[in-house]
Amino acid sequence: MFNQAIQHVTIRLEKVKLLSTTPHRCRRLCLLLLTPILTFTCIFIVSCSGVIAADLTPKATSLGEHGYAKSGDTRIHYVTAGKGPLLIMIHGFPDYWYTWRNQIPELAKTFQVVAYDQRGYNLSDQPAGVENYAMPKLVNDVKALIEHFGHEDAVVMGHDWGGAVAWSFAMTYPNMVDRLVILNLPHMNGLRRELANNAEQQKASAYARHFQTPDAASQLTAKGLAFWVKDPEARKKYVKAFERSSFEGMLNFYKANYPRPPYTAQADAMPKVKCPVLMIHGLGDTALLPAALNDTWLWLDNDLTLVTIPNVDHFVQHGAAKKVTHRVKTWLNISSVQE
Repeated sequence: MFNQAIQHVTIRLEKVKLLSTTPHRCRRLCLLLLTPILTFTCIFIVSCSGVIAADLTPKATSLGEHGYAKSGDTRIHYVTAGKGPLLIMIHGFPDYWYTWRNQIPELAKTFQVVAYDQRGYNLSDQPAGVENYAMPKLVNDVKALIEHFGHEDAVVMGHDWGGAVAWSFAMTYPNMVDRLVILNLPHMNGLRRELANNAEQQKASAYARHFQTPDAASQLTAKGLAFWVKDPEARKKYVKAFERSSFEGMLNFYKANYPRPPYTAQADAMPKVKCPVLMIHGLGDTALLPAALNDTWLWLDNDLTLVTIPNVDHFVQHGAAKKVTHRVKTWLNISSVQE
């Protein structure tokens, strides 16, 4: 745009040269008239080019600096703040990195916090195909972020689908997980058991079975997905983020990874989690019932701290924001000392 502005000025000046055959006074008058027009044109066009460039470039926000990491051929958008040990934060459905806005400022005092958009969401790439949302791909996105920041390991924190990715990452790359924080997502073995034996959990999971149908994404809207966001200003941000997202990509998490009927209680051959685990579960969750939390300790080979919060729904990081932030920070400090 700046080059176009210069070319525009040059053309104007060429026209002025044609006036050289007119009397001196006339030439001077034309130049005086053209000068403010040319100046305004340059300023206006260059200013507009700056606005356009700003729109295309992610900006720093009060919560942190924006950036991108590569996970294979997929570009992952993140926001990072603070210095210290690495803490990766993974959102669920329907959500994006901004879900951690109540936790980032406090945790960034002692950690380098990295909250990212999962593939399919907001500013991250949105590859087509169910296979691109299979758990190994999601797990490798976490690995790519840890390596992007030059660390060998990290504290990994996830909610909902982010919790499923966090559990799976801890089992796949145990040496890369320092500690694990899980919000409202039971261990997959517990969820499978409840789906096989608990009629209430089967009923609660009807939405997931619907999301696995071919045309489910066509029934979604950005405003509809933001139904759960209570703050009006935050809801506006969510609607914009979902408008930038892939509804097919969101539901591919379910199509690729969520158990399908007929359900079986037989657990997959999953290795035990080696690191300390903190689980926080809002007991008002109507999608993931608390019975699935039972026996979690059987699938761990380290300490488990379980915190249940009554009268708080699935989005516990918002419904009990201060309590969750305090619990996470306190547990991370204590478990670090114990090590």
